[in-house]
Amino acid sequence: MKQSMIVLLVLACATGQALAQNEVFLCVDENGKKEYKNTGATKGCRKIDLPGITMIPAPAQVAKKPVLQSAAAKPSNPAPDFPKVDGETQRARDNDRRQILLDEMRIEEQKLASLKKEFNNGEPERRGDERNYAKYQDRVAGMKDDIARTEKNVEALRREIANLK
Repeated sequence: MKQSMIVLLVLACATGQALAQNEVFLCVDENGKKEYKNTGATKGCRKIDLPGITMIPAPAQVAKKPVLQSAAAKPSNPAPDFPKVDGETQRARDNDRRQILLDEMRIEEQKLASLKKEFNNGEPERRGDERNYAKYQDRVAGMKDDIARTEKNVEALRREIANLK
């Protein structure tokens, strides 16, 4: 069994090498288009000699251990070329961020109020295109999902605003 595997392996390697060593022809048609082929039977083809395939092994990889730094081991001073922002600029940025978050929250709260009004405590009005009761139920389920998603957005915005300095 072991011998037959070795013979099979040797034959596979020899076949692969033989296929890799086939002749290559460069064919040029009447329009000047170049094409590489493994047969030179067509007109305008000439055999070209290509260098053999060179296999260079990859360099051995040395496994590096990840270096973990604790909070105490990290340098307290950033690099000297690290950009610094003065306090007034940072306060202006923080105020802009707060205003953007407040605007987003106001929009989400208005959307939530509109969705709840349309939802009508779980009994929204049926539309003319909802003759099938299943379509109505699908729309009601979609409305519930929209309300839940908008409530989560409002809550997330409130948390974000509360975390501001």
